[in-house]
Amino acid sequence: MTRRAARQQPRCPCGLQETYDNCCGRFHRGESAAPTADALMRSRYTAFVKLERDYLLRTWHPRTRPGSLDLDTGMRWTGLEILDTSDGSAFHGAGTVTFRASFKGGSLHERSRFERVDGAWVYVDGEFLG
Repeated sequence: MTRRAARQQPRCPCGLQETYDNCCGRFHRGESAAPTADALMRSRYTAFVKLERDYLLRTWHPRTRPGSLDLDTGMRWTGLEILDTSDGSAFHGAGTVTFRASFKGGSLHERSRFERVDGAWVYVDGEFLG
C-alpha cells in the first residue's frame, strides 16, 4: 500500500495514527498478540467499535470470561482516551490501564486490570470510576 493510500484510509478507532488494518486489525485477525496491556486495552476498545465478539472473548481471562457476550449494535463509540497505565509492559505479568471511552450520549471511565496467561495479555476485570 502506498503512503498516500494509507493516508486515505481512516485511522484506527483506538486513537493511534495507524490505519485499522495496521493497528488493532492485526490483533483482531490473530496475526499477532497485543504486546502490552495498553495495546490490548486499545484493541479491545476497537473490538467493541467493530463488534468483534470473538476477539473480546478470546482476550478475556478464563477465570472472569462470561459464557457469552451480547454487543449492542446501536452503540456508537466516539473515542478512547488513555488516562494512566501502570506496569503492563513486556517485562510485567500484570498491569492496569485507566481510560475514558466516549459514546454518543456519555462516557465510561474505568480502571482495567490485565494479566498474562500463557504469555498473552488478557483482560481480567475493571473498576468503574466516577
